Amino acid sequence: MTEIVSAILIVIGVLFVLISAIGLIRLPDFYIRVSAITKAATVGVASIMIGVAIYYNEVGVATKASVIVLFLLITSPIAAHIIGRAAYEDGVPLWKKTTVNEYRDYIEKLKEQEEQEQEEE
Repeated sequence: MTEIVSAILIVIGVLFVLISAIGLIRLPDFYIRVSAITKAATVGVASIMIGVAIYYNEVGVATKASVIVLFLLITSPIAAHIIGRAAYEDGVPLWKKTTVNEYRDYIEKLKEQEEQEQEEE
């Protein structure tokens, strides 16, 4: 029974990683690609690690798999955010059909606040 559950989790993980790879090829924009890759790959690798931990049914393997999943859940969103912000500041263009640019609005608001603070001094 544990082999079946383990195999199902590993197959689900592989499917998520496959979806992530397809997203890398098919999605139109760097920022959308980063988002899709981060989410799908994190869920995929986590599912594979859980499947491996169930299959081996050992405390050492389960501990290592848990640490890997925890590390991925912590680092993956942060890395994607930093990569996206660096790309934006470096001038990587948004998709031509993008209508909302919240980061640009945020930067403009910060600049206005800095100008007001300088005028007050």
